[in-house]
Amino acid sequence: MESLLKFQTDLIEQCKANNRKAQVQLYEKYCDGMFCVVMRFLRNSDDAEDVLQEAFIKAFLKIDQYKGEVTFGAWLKRIVVNKCIDFLKAKRNEHVPLEENVIQVVDDDDWQIQSDITIEEVRTEINELSDKYRYVLMLYLIEGYDHSEISQILDIPETTCRTHLSRGKCMLKENLLKKRNGATTRS
Repeated sequence: MESLLKFQTDLIEQCKANNRKAQVQLYEKYCDGMFCVVMRFLRNSDDAEDVLQEAFIKAFLKIDQYKGEVTFGAWLKRIVVNKCIDFLKAKRNEHVPLEENVIQVVDDDDWQIQSDITIEEVRTEINELSDKYRYVLMLYLIEGYDHSEISQILDIPETTCRTHLSRGKCMLKENLLKKRNGATTRS
């Protein structure tokens, strides 16, 4: 483990020295995992490849700013997520579908909704939310970031992040219930 950490540290130092072979090695080490992250945000693999390439370019240009305070993967993931958000803002695209067929409702008293809600229903309703709520929900619920990290990524105060998450969850819940009740009454 220690030798692996030393290898990665050496690789990063070589990248800081603009060593192209080291950059290729680092890219190959992280590209598949980061591609999965991008695909959770974007619908299209061509767009995902473009965003991923831009993220790696930015990472290599800014690699001198990496100080080792977090793992390199976490540092890179933040760049990747920011690039995804920038792309979505520019394109006003929708998010990627989740890869499960049915979602289970979280153990939250505010989320007492039927447990047979499909991912398609949740995805559709998340995509209907305004960007400020959609991005916070995606980062918190799907990517697993905490409020502090989301506030840094989106450049908003932590209290705003918490408010957007709370309001976004409420809107999502209301919209899902309206659709369910509307579908039930129409039958």
